[in-house]
Amino acid sequence: MTSAVYFAHVEVDHNGENIIDKVQHLFDIAQFGNFIHEGDLTAIKLHFGERGNNSYINPVYVRQVVDKIRANGGKPFITDTNTLYAGSRYNSIDHIITAIDHGFEYAVVGAPLIVADGLISDHYHEVKINKKHFKTVNVAGDVAAAQSMIVMSHFKGHAVAGFGGAIKNLAMGCVPRSGKMNQHRSLQPIINTEACSKCGVCVEVCPRSAITRDETGPSINYEFCIGCGECVASCSTSSMAFDWKNDLPLFMEMLAEHAYGAVLEKQTSVGYLNFLLQITPDCDCVPWSDSSIVPDIGILASTDPVAIDAASLDLVNQQQGVESTRLISNLLPGEDKFKGVWKDTDGNLQLTYGEKTGLGSANYSLINI
Repeated sequence: MTSAVYFAHVEVDHNGENIIDKVQHLFDIAQFGNFIHEGDLTAIKLHFGERGNNSYINPVYVRQVVDKIRANGGKPFITDTNTLYAGSRYNSIDHIITAIDHGFEYAVVGAPLIVADGLISDHYHEVKINKKHFKTVNVAGDVAAAQSMIVMSHFKGHAVAGFGGAIKNLAMGCVPRSGKMNQHRSLQPIINTEACSKCGVCVEVCPRSAITRDETGPSINYEFCIGCGECVASCSTSSMAFDWKNDLPLFMEMLAEHAYGAVLEKQTSVGYLNFLLQITPDCDCVPWSDSSIVPDIGILASTDPVAIDAASLDLVNQQQGVESTRLISNLLPGEDKFKGVWKDTDGNLQLTYGEKTGLGSANYSLINI
C-alpha cells in the first residue's frame, strides 16, 4: 500500500502563495473536506506548548483549518489533553490559561478550546484494540466523541521517541494520564552511581517525587516512577539512562498501539498536517525552545499518519544539519538527524510498529503542490 503525502515548501513560490495560503491549499488538495459532514463535531488536535516554549504551531495557521472545517459544515474545536508530568498543562484550568497565553483564544483561532480528558484527566472512553500489549486503551472522552478530526503536529525531536509527529500526537496527545502512564510503564531509569555527580537535578525535576537523595547520591522508588524521562533528559553527566535496548522497543510498540486506538473508531475521518518548521531537538512539552537543527522545510498533509511521519523524517534527514545546535553528529544530508541529537533513540520504530498495528503505511508518494 502506498499513501499520498502532499508537500508545500516553506518558500514563497512564483505565484506568491504564502504559508497561510498553503495551509488552505493542502486542506483542499488532501480532500479533508470529503470526510467532514454537515454538523460534525470536528476536533483539531494540537499541542499548545508548555509555558516558556514558543515552537508550537502558529495559531494563525490553525485559524485556516478552523475556517475550512466550518466551510465544509463542521463544528470545529481545538483540543489537547492534560500532561503526565507536573507543569503548566497538568489540569484543565492551567492548560487553558497556558493555551490562551500562547495565542489559542477564540478571537485568533475562531473556535472554542476544549481540554479533551476533563478537568483532572478522568474523562475518557475505553476502546477495544486487541493488540500485542493492550486489549483496550483509554482515549480522551472528547476526542472519542468527535465525529472527525484534523491532527496538526509540529514535527520535532524527542528524547525517548526520537521524533514527535502525527503518531506521537495521537498516542500521547489523545489519551488521559492513565493512557500516558500505560505507554511509559516499560521505561525505568537506571542510575550509574560511579558517573553521578550527586547534583540533585533529577530530584528536582521528577514530577512524582520518585527520586530521593542522601550522602551516597540519588535513588529511585520504582513504585512511584512513571517513566516520563525528565530525569534522563536533565542529567548533565548522562548517569541517568534507560535500558535502551530492551525498554525502547516496548515503549514504541505501546505508543503505536495507543495511536491506533485513538483513531480506530473514526480512522477514515481523520486528516493530518505536519509542520516542518522550527524543527527543535526537544518536544514542545519542555519549557523552552532550542535552536532548529535543520532549516525550515515546509508543511505536509495526508490521511495516513504513518506515511506523513515517514515522509517528514525523510525530508528532515535530507537536510544539511545546523552545526551550532545540539546536533553533534549526523549533520550530512541523508544521515539521521534526530539520532544525531538523541543517539540512543530510534524513531523508525514508530513507523515499523505503526504499520504492524494497521495504523497506516510507511510507503508513500510525495506530491509537491
